Amino acid sequence: MGTDDIQSEGVTRLLLKWSDGDPAALRSLLPLVYEELRTIATRHLRRERGDHTLQRTALVHEAFLRLVDQRQVTWKSRAHFYGIASQMMRRILVDHARRRLALKRGEQRERLSLDEVLKDSEEGPPHLEHPSASASTEAASVDLCAIDAALRRLGALDPQQARLVELRFFGGLSIKDTAEVIGISAATVKREWAIARAWLQRELDAGEAL
Repeated sequence: MGTDDIQSEGVTRLLLKWSDGDPAALRSLLPLVYEELRTIATRHLRRERGDHTLQRTALVHEAFLRLVDQRQVTWKSRAHFYGIASQMMRRILVDHARRRLALKRGEQRERLSLDEVLKDSEEGPPHLEHPSASASTEAASVDLCAIDAALRRLGALDPQQARLVELRFFGGLSIKDTAEVIGISAATVKREWAIARAWLQRELDAGEAL
């Protein structure tokens, strides 16, 4: 068994103890997951403007505080934990983006397509690229809100596909980890991911045409 497998088992064991109400497990868990949470936060912030007021460490800490309040969650695995953590970070950043856009409403903004911020990997997590220089300050935040709205519409139609996008696009989980969290096969994840991505792109394109 490799080091990563041993660590994964340790995280899963602590998560189960935490779910059972052991407060000491939470204190032991944080050092094991902190660096991965920072990696997830970096992935989220990569599509944000460079002068974003919420920095990586603050995003990690705010997300972790929200995770501590998730008393009704039965943690299944390390991947499950990271998926929920990423969802928390998305909600935090969307709230920040909405507040900023409320102050900027009425200005002209260049928008990015989903393909411009998302580069798919068949086996690994999606790779996000920096926006172009001309769109780097505003478009990323606008896209985050637009994607969030589209994702909510997708959730009303197909909750599983919306959850898959949460884990793959926002959480950066691999196909294997996404399959584990949702409880479906890797082949199904690949198929549903392609369908969901195409649906989201159509929704974003339709929104820009309004």
